[in-house]
Amino acid sequence: MFKLSEIKELIKLLDQTSSVHELEIESEGMKLAIRKPDRPEADGTAIQATPYAYPFTPAPQPQSPQHAAPPVVSEVPAVTQQQASSAEGALHKIVSPMVGTFYSAASPETPSFVSVGDRVHEKSTVCIIEAMKLMNELEAEVKGEIVSVLAENGQLVEYGQPLFLVRAE
Repeated sequence: MFKLSEIKELIKLLDQTSSVHELEIESEGMKLAIRKPDRPEADGTAIQATPYAYPFTPAPQPQSPQHAAPPVVSEVPAVTQQQASSAEGALHKIVSPMVGTFYSAASPETPSFVSVGDRVHEKSTVCIIEAMKLMNELEAEVKGEIVSVLAENGQLVEYGQPLFLVRAE
């Protein structure tokens, strides 16, 4: 049986991504399908659980400017961003392998796995992506120096979203 809190978390993650429009999960003989509406004028996300169907329509979200999400601001120095944009072809991008929440450290009390200027190797852990209450460690994949951290701690990230730029050796 799917817990309501798990279903709500899945709906929230699906709603916040632009690249995933449908999710189907089977567990213990139950099947859960969550789909974004096909038409932009539709308001709700359909949920279907077998053998019973439960329609779900989330509460409308305010669209006024005072409730708009603040823009994401990177803490990377301007010089590093200029270097990254001018030599972006020479930099390796570490991208998110899934939709989830980005964490730069194992816990709030511990330091970040990596910072700008740190040297990494192929098996260095650079962050954790939490998806459906599972913590997934992400490795650097290349040997080099971290040039830019593109995500902030606690930020929701999408599949394929660049998280780090590494100057490969």
